[in-house]
Amino acid sequence: MDLFSTPWWSALLAIVLIDLVLAGDNAIVIALAARNLPPQLKGKAILWGTVGAIAVRAVMTVGVVWLLKIPGLMAVGGMALLWIAYQLLADTGVDEHDGPSATTFMGAMKTIIVADALMGVDNVLGVAGAAHGAFDLVIIGLLISVPIVVYGSTVVLRLVERFPVIIQLGAAVLAFTAAKMVVSEPLLASIFGDAHMPMATEQTAARWAAYVAAVLGVLATGWRVKQKT
Repeated sequence: MDLFSTPWWSALLAIVLIDLVLAGDNAIVIALAARNLPPQLKGKAILWGTVGAIAVRAVMTVGVVWLLKIPGLMAVGGMALLWIAYQLLADTGVDEHDGPSATTFMGAMKTIIVADALMGVDNVLGVAGAAHGAFDLVIIGLLISVPIVVYGSTVVLRLVERFPVIIQLGAAVLAFTAAKMVVSEPLLASIFGDAHMPMATEQTAARWAAYVAAVLGVLATGWRVKQKT
C-alpha cells in the first residue's frame, strides 16, 4: 500500500489499537519476572530483557509476514486471530499476571524473553495481519510496542479500567483484521475477489458480510460468555 495513503493510515491506527490492548500484559510479565531481584538489578534486567524480547518479537513478526504469503495460511491466520479477539473479551484461561519470577539477572532475562515470545504471538499475528505485508508498518508497529511494553503497563491498565470500551474496540479491530486476512486469501478469490482488481457486486457484498459477521460475532459471543461468568 502507498505510504501515507488512507489505507496506510487506517492500517497504522489498527496496529496502534492492537498494540494498546495486547502489549500491556507483556509489560506486566516483565515487571513480575524481575520483582525478586535486588533493586540495583531490577532496572537493568527490565531494560535488557525487554531488548531481547523485542528482538525475538521482530524476528517472529517478519517470519509471520513471510509465512502469510504461503497459500492458505492467510485464512488460517485470520481464523486464529478471530479466536484471539474472542479470548480478549471472554477473558478465559489462566491468569497471565501470576507469571513466574526469577532470583538472578540471567534468570530474569530468560523468563522475560521466553514469556514475551509465548505471549507475543497474538500481538505479532495482529500486527502482521493489519500491515498486510507492508514492512514499513510492521517496523512502526514494533517501535510502537516498545514504549508500551517498557513503560506502559500501569498506563494501559488504568486506561482499560477507566475506559473499558478500549477492550471492546480492540477486539472489534482484531476481528475486522482477521476478516480482512480471510477475504484476502488467494485461494478464496473466487468468493471474495481480489482487492487489487475490479470485483463483482456479489464479491464486494461477500467481503462486507464477512467483516460484519466477524465483528458482530466476536462482540456478541464475548458478551454472552461474560454474562455467564
